[in-house]
Amino acid sequence: MEKREDELVWIQRRKGAERRVSERLEKRAREGKVAWPREAKAQQSSAQPRESERATREGGSRKEVRRTFKILREVWLNIGVEKIDMHEGIMIKALLDSGATGMFMDRQTAARHGFKLQKLERPLVVKNVDSTSNSGGDIMHQVECNMFYKGHMERMRMDVCDLGKTKVILGMPWLAAHNPEIDWETGEVKMMRCLPL
Repeated sequence: MEKREDELVWIQRRKGAERRVSERLEKRAREGKVAWPREAKAQQSSAQPRESERATREGGSRKEVRRTFKILREVWLNIGVEKIDMHEGIMIKALLDSGATGMFMDRQTAARHGFKLQKLERPLVVKNVDSTSNSGGDIMHQVECNMFYKGHMERMRMDVCDLGKTKVILGMPWLAAHNPEIDWETGEVKMMRCLPL
């Protein structure tokens, strides 16, 4: 029962955060700093009004228009990942994802580069963004590694699952622990709150 209550609290917090982001984006759009997709399309093809605009001009009924926004930027880090046992490393691109509930490494990436898999005591159920089950099934293993990024180094454990084209995901636990300074316009990430090596 307690687990279910924790999930509900997390969902409420997530919805609140999404609402705040949407409000900030709407404010920036009103100030002209961000173009909504529908406004950008209207600017590109202003000569051809859409059906709803024609109907409004001709005295027809006006339909409700919902604002939607696309992801303005995905933030990727070029990180170094080093095997604990052999001290061999690779450079890899990691996606920062505040919607992810952990740190993840793609199964094929771990196998290709020879990371030592550690079996979990209990499998972890993994869901995709759209709440469907992951094609690779439950998480059965994790890897322990050293991670390097611009003078920052830490030892971390990443759950191993199928990520498709993405190699590594650094999720909310990593973001909350380090609270990096992120410039969402340029994609630059600074580790301002961590001690350098």
